[in-house]
Amino acid sequence: MHPNEELLHRFYQAFQRREYATMAACYHPEATFDDAAFALRGTDIGLMWRMLCERGKDLQLTYTGVTADDHVGHANWDAHYTFSQTNRKVHNHVPAHFTFRDNLILTHHDDFNFWRWSRQALGPMGWLLGWSAFLKNKVRTSARQGLEAYKAQLLKA
Repeated sequence: MHPNEELLHRFYQAFQRREYATMAACYHPEATFDDAAFALRGTDIGLMWRMLCERGKDLQLTYTGVTADDHVGHANWDAHYTFSQTNRKVHNHVPAHFTFRDNLILTHHDDFNFWRWSRQALGPMGWLLGWSAFLKNKVRTSARQGLEAYKAQLLKA
């Protein structure tokens, strides 16, 4: 097995156990992460995983299709959880794309269907507006504010 493929298995197995520190250690210091909710760099990526792991009390994760070589990697993962803001059940299927540097994740892009996610997580509003840039931007702004509030809470502790 290629070392970068082993890295992705380590990452997703840690995610299954909600071991955010192990997940964060899989990223290069100059890493970037993006999906429909977040666009992050460096240590904020690990902080996001910590917040999601701590808040995802009922999170169940499976992953398949891990492939990687010296430059790129791919995986598919499925998360089942309750979206905390609406208390609605979500099943999110996420194709993930990676690049690597120094045997660590340099770029990570999760490419899920936002409209499908928003219908589950947000209900009628997601059904009506989940295709729109307006709702995508609202979710991204809310996610960033949530991460900043979480970061401030950690600094106080």
